[in-house]
Amino acid sequence: MTNGGLRYQYARLSVSEKLIAINVLVFIIMGLITALISPTVEDWFALPKDFFDFLMQPWSLITYSFLHGGIFHILWNMYILYVAGRIVLNLFDGKRFLNIYFLGVILGGLLFLLSYNIFPTLVGINASLIGASAGVMAVLIFVCTYIPNQEVRLIFFNVKLWQIGLFVVLMDLVQIPLGGNVGGRIAHLGGALLGYVYARQLYKGTDIGEGFSKFIDGLANLFKKSEKKSPLKTVYKKQRPSTSTSAKYDKQTQQKKIDAILDKISKSGYESLSKAEKDFLFKAGKED
Repeated sequence: MTNGGLRYQYARLSVSEKLIAINVLVFIIMGLITALISPTVEDWFALPKDFFDFLMQPWSLITYSFLHGGIFHILWNMYILYVAGRIVLNLFDGKRFLNIYFLGVILGGLLFLLSYNIFPTLVGINASLIGASAGVMAVLIFVCTYIPNQEVRLIFFNVKLWQIGLFVVLMDLVQIPLGGNVGGRIAHLGGALLGYVYARQLYKGTDIGEGFSKFIDGLANLFKKSEKKSPLKTVYKKQRPSTSTSAKYDKQTQQKKIDAILDKISKSGYESLSKAEKDFLFKAGKED
């Protein structure tokens, strides 16, 4: 397949699928680098346990999430991200999905740092933190909290999302006293906490990721080339009041319909929606 074909296929992917593709690509490249060049290269991108080491590589609070310890580690994370990500993107736009994911990554990493520096004997000998689990947990628990009564099929029987969320959180809590990957478990719980709080606040009408989104947009704007001022005079045409009022009315009507559908999902689950309601919600998410 040509480069143009690859770019086209990549452009067609959803936000969650693009994130999965990037994780897989980084996993392959990092595997080649550590095998052929030096195994210590990964240390520059993993999140160190020591706070002062972290200050020397602050980017690791994000980059650690793109590293994985093995094929089963990345396969499991990417599978859950694919399933939970599809549900989130059926309800919201890609920007909100990224807010949930990366805020989960950040909070999980910060809790890992905090727990080691306060309780080093509890966390153990973990040299550093790697893996997308905190971000994945944030997306999963967000879904389980926002539409808790939605049922999904697990092999031979249906279970509700809140039951899945409770199970995965309890699994991490139970395994912390047993030792092993304690730092990773704490990072998982940090991501889960973010997902839970995000969903609860969003249900109340507050988007706690709005500030983070604006910060990222601000950083992106720094790298954009400033547009040259045109010597031509710009003439602004006054909009007709009737058109503006009509557009505002249509937007309010659409939002009321979206709120009604989301309320129906919360009470009866996603599968209770009609095909027309699902199509409307999907198109509305694309327009955001």
